[in-house]
Amino acid sequence: MDTSLSISYLIQEPKIIKDSNPVIILLHGYGSNEEDLFSFAPELPEDYYVISARAPYTVPPYGYAWYAITFDADANKFSDDAQAIESRDLIVRFIDELLAKYPIDANNVNLVGFSQGAILSYSIALSYPNKVNKVVALSGYFNENIIVPNYKDNDLSKLKLFASHGTVDQVIPIDWARRTPVILNSLNITHTYKEYPVGHGVHPLNFKDFKDFLLEE
Repeated sequence: MDTSLSISYLIQEPKIIKDSNPVIILLHGYGSNEEDLFSFAPELPEDYYVISARAPYTVPPYGYAWYAITFDADANKFSDDAQAIESRDLIVRFIDELLAKYPIDANNVNLVGFSQGAILSYSIALSYPNKVNKVVALSGYFNENIIVPNYKDNDLSKLKLFASHGTVDQVIPIDWARRTPVILNSLNITHTYKEYPVGHGVHPLNFKDFKDFLLEE
């Protein structure tokens, strides 16, 4: 675990060294930690840095979150959008720090987020599209409240997104995810949207599909 930058992280260095290598930054979900998605690392392309970030807020007993989720008396869930925006910009700063520390190709920074990590990945890519090449958004949804207000004025033409969701997701309703391709179409963003017969998790076929997406030119 490296704790020298704004965010603590685990790193798998590329086995194939170039002058500058691409990077995959893994962003875990609520109540999880950096070790969760890092289990993907050995199966990811060998010429990539794979960096798994730990969210800043603790969730007992062993987890972390990018922002708080609260429940009201009627069991409605609310996300703390102010904390989410802080985490959005913290991750952007972290990207800049990684580019300064490692020989990473600044034009090939890729985000793979699950749940909260996916929601934040959308907000980072649309708020700061010059920072991101591809986004893999697993089991998340589009929260416009945590994207910069003028994001539709950004040049989004170079972004490529892969979004996926479980058809029996018990945490984030599939209907929320199904709005995402409609929104991405309206923004003319190149994307793939897929569903898998799984709950709030990553189906093996989903893993294969998003890995193939990362390898596409």
